[in-house]
Amino acid sequence: MNAEQHDIGVSQVAAAIAEPARTKILCSLMDGHARTSTELAAVAEVSASTASAHLAKLKELALVRLHVQGRHRYYSLADKRVAQALEALMVIGQNAAPTFNPRTPDRLQFARTCYDHMAGTLAVLLHDRMIEAGWLLETDQQVYQLSASGVASFEALGMDVKNLGTLRRRFACPCLDWSMRRPHLGGALGAALLQTAIKRKWVTQDLDSRALALTALGRKELSSRFAMELPVQAATAQPASTETRRRAIASPVA
Repeated sequence: MNAEQHDIGVSQVAAAIAEPARTKILCSLMDGHARTSTELAAVAEVSASTASAHLAKLKELALVRLHVQGRHRYYSLADKRVAQALEALMVIGQNAAPTFNPRTPDRLQFARTCYDHMAGTLAVLLHDRMIEAGWLLETDQQVYQLSASGVASFEALGMDVKNLGTLRRRFACPCLDWSMRRPHLGGALGAALLQTAIKRKWVTQDLDSRALALTALGRKELSSRFAMELPVQAATAQPASTETRRRAIASPVA
């Protein structure tokens, strides 16, 4: 890219950010959570069609990224460089980014199943910790690879990491959490982690609910093994009774 093309690129991005509705959209995404076009339209105080047009322009300039989860479509900032640029502008403008307040019922928000893997606050915290610890390595293809320490850590839990890599599905990938609007761990590795948590009685689940209850044992083990501090759950489950164990779900890894 020559100097003239660079200048044009800068001016196009600056013009996109400068539009008031787009500024509101981008700033609302700075907390790392993804939002729907309907939510962003409300934030920007514009119609749904106008918000869609703004989002198309922001996506064209690689300022936002589209996430498709089934029939739902969410938008997030394209990467941390966009957030850093916005932060610098907000310092100059002396503005603060808005906060994200999830509206999901507390029990489901804390921990639940998402297809065959774990979702909710607990799953997002575990995902972030695995990234921070260097167990999961991000790639440009929106998939994860395991580092040597990651392989050792998962195998220490009794998980057959090598076999998981041979299954006809993605090995490990980010899955956007619909309550937290941030990624948790999906793919074969995420499914195996949930089965391990159920088998070790770290979490329990009744047949009539997707909600997962973190047991006292699970809180102790996850805090120790992942070196993380877990938030207090409204009702931490006690070690499973015979009836609870009989009703616990153990979905097979696809």
